[in-house]
Amino acid sequence: MTPSVTTTAAPATPSPARDILQSVFGYESFRGPQEAIVDTVIAGNDALVLMPTGGGKSLCFQIPALVRPGTAVVISPLIALMQNQVAALVQSGVRAAYLSSTLDWQQTQAIESQLLDGRLDLLYIAPERLVTSRMLDQLSRVQIALFAIDEAHCVSHWGHDFRVDYLGLSVLQNQFPSVPRIALTATADPRTRADIAVRLGLEKAEVFLSSFDRPNIFYRIAQKQKAMDQLEAFIRREHSGDAGIVYCLSRNKVEKTAESLNQRGIKALPYHAGLPGHVREENQTRFLREEGMVMVATIAFGMGIDKPNVRFVAHLDLPKSIESYYQETGRAGRDGLAANAWMVYGIADVIKLKSMMDQSEAAGEFKREEKNKVDAILSLCESVQCRRQLLLTHFGEHMPEPCGHCDNCVEPAPTWEATEPSRLALSAVYRTGSRYGVEYLVEVLRGERSERVVAKGHDTLAVFGKGADVSEKEWRSIFRQLLARGLLLPDIEGFGALRLDDSCRPLLRGEETLMLRREQSKTAASRKTGGKPALDIAAEDRVLWEALRAKRRQLAQEQGVPPYVIFHDTTLLAILEAHPVSLHEMRHIAGIGESKLERYGEDFLAVVTEYA
Repeated sequence: MTPSVTTTAAPATPSPARDILQSVFGYESFRGPQEAIVDTVIAGNDALVLMPTGGGKSLCFQIPALVRPGTAVVISPLIALMQNQVAALVQSGVRAAYLSSTLDWQQTQAIESQLLDGRLDLLYIAPERLVTSRMLDQLSRVQIALFAIDEAHCVSHWGHDFRVDYLGLSVLQNQFPSVPRIALTATADPRTRADIAVRLGLEKAEVFLSSFDRPNIFYRIAQKQKAMDQLEAFIRREHSGDAGIVYCLSRNKVEKTAESLNQRGIKALPYHAGLPGHVREENQTRFLREEGMVMVATIAFGMGIDKPNVRFVAHLDLPKSIESYYQETGRAGRDGLAANAWMVYGIADVIKLKSMMDQSEAAGEFKREEKNKVDAILSLCESVQCRRQLLLTHFGEHMPEPCGHCDNCVEPAPTWEATEPSRLALSAVYRTGSRYGVEYLVEVLRGERSERVVAKGHDTLAVFGKGADVSEKEWRSIFRQLLARGLLLPDIEGFGALRLDDSCRPLLRGEETLMLRREQSKTAASRKTGGKPALDIAAEDRVLWEALRAKRRQLAQEQGVPPYVIFHDTTLLAILEAHPVSLHEMRHIAGIGESKLERYGEDFLAVVTEYA
C-alpha cells in the first residue's frame, strides 16, 4: 500500500514565526519543541537544543533568522552541509550564502559585500573562519540576528566527532554578549551535553531535550556469515533502487565493498580520507544528486549530510561506540519515512575493537571512557532485549515498553544455558597459555589433531576434545559473547590471542551460571536480515510515483542541485496521495511554500494531470 503522508494541519494562532513556517517552508504547524525553541531565540535568549537527526533542528534557527533583524551566522563543520542547506534555502526564496575554501577571491568578496550591506538573511561559515580577526572585524560592523552552532558535540572531547576548531567559539560570548546563541546537536550523552554547555558558555541557556527516538527506523543486527552475500540480499530484498550508506572501518574494505557491489549490479561509490580531494567531492556530489546510489564509506563520510531520502544505513563492521552508531544510523530516513539500520558483526570485530582500546595511548580517564563505550556497543549487539530501549537508555531516556519495531521485538532471539561450554572455553584459553586465537582454541576443544595441535602437545590437555559435540560455529559464538561480556580479553599486542579477565573467576569456580544467545541457523539469519521494502508504493500508484520522481530529477539537473532540494520524498508522496488539480490545492501540501509553488507548481500539476 502507499504510505500515508499527512498534509499540513489547520493553522494555529497567527505569529511571524508561523507565517514564515507556512509561507517560506510550506508547513502550517511546528513539531515537538520547535515552536518553544524558536520563540526563545526570537526573544533574544540562548538555547541548547538536542534533537534527533531528522527532527527539524535547522528550522529552529532558520525561522528566528528571518524574524529577527540582521544576518544570522551559522557555524557548520562541513562544506557539503553548508552548500546543501544554502541551496535549499535559496530554493525557498531565502537570501542565504556560505563562505568556504571552495570559493575564489571574487566570490568571497561578493558575499562579504552582501553581508556588510545587510543583504543576507543567513551566512554559513566554518568555525576556523569565524574566529579569524578579519571575519570577527566584519561581523562587528553588521547587525547580527543570532549565532547558530550546528553539530555542537564537536566542541566536546567526550563527543564522537571532536574538532579543536570548535573550542575557539567561546569568543562569541565575549565579543557579542547581546547576540543570542543556539547550539544544536543530535547525539550527546549526559556527560557530553554538560561539556557543550561549559565550553560554549551556555550554562544559563534554556535546554531543549527532545526524545532521541527515531520511530521510523527499524534496527536489525545479525552475525556475519558471508557478509557481502548478506548485504546484497538485504539491499535487493528491501532497497532496490534506494539510496543508502554502507559503513566499513578500513579504507581497503571500503574500496573492495564498493567494487563488489558494482560487480553485483548495485550502483556504489567509495568514500574515505585516503582518496584524492577531487574524487571525494565528485563521489559525494553524485551521491547527493543521483537517485538510487549507495555510498560505501568510513566515518570520514556523513557528518552533516543533508540528504533526506537515505533509506538505509548498513554497517559491515562494529562502530566504536553507541554514539557513533546512533549518529551514523540517524542519516537514514531524515524525511521521517520508513528506513532501516542494518548491521552484521563477528568475532573479528570484537577482537579488533578490544585490541584498539588496549593499545590506545590515551590518558587513563579517557581510555576508561572508551572501554565503556566499546562495552556498550557490544552489549547492544549481543542483547536479547529491545534494541530501541537499550539505545534510549544509553542517552538517559526511559522507554517503558519494547518498541515492536526492531529485530529483537519482531523475532525474539532464543537463549540457552551455556555455563559448562563457557567454562570449557575459558579453561582452554588458560591451559594453552593464553597465547592463541579462536580458530586454534576451537581445534583443541573439538579434538582435532591438526599438525600444530599435536606439535604443541595440546592433544594431551584435559580440555582436548571435550567440546566435540559443539559445532565450530557455536564455539565462535560462545567466544564472541565471552569477549563482549568482558570475561575474555584480546592479547594486548593485538595478535588475536585471548586471555582471561579476573571477572571470569566466579564462573570458573561454579558460583555463577551463564545464559547466551543461541546461534541461529543460516536460514533463520537470512530471515532476520530481510523484510519488505521501506517505501511500499501501491502498484496502481507506481507509474505516477516514478513520473513525479522523473520530473523532480529533470528540474534538479537543470539547476545543478540535488533532487531533494526541489521536493522531499514526503512532499512527492503527499502529492501522490492528494492528487491536486489546482495551485490552490497544491498550496496546502506540506513542504510547498510560496517560492516553490511559484517555481514548480505548474510542472508537477501537469504530471498529475497527465497520469491521473
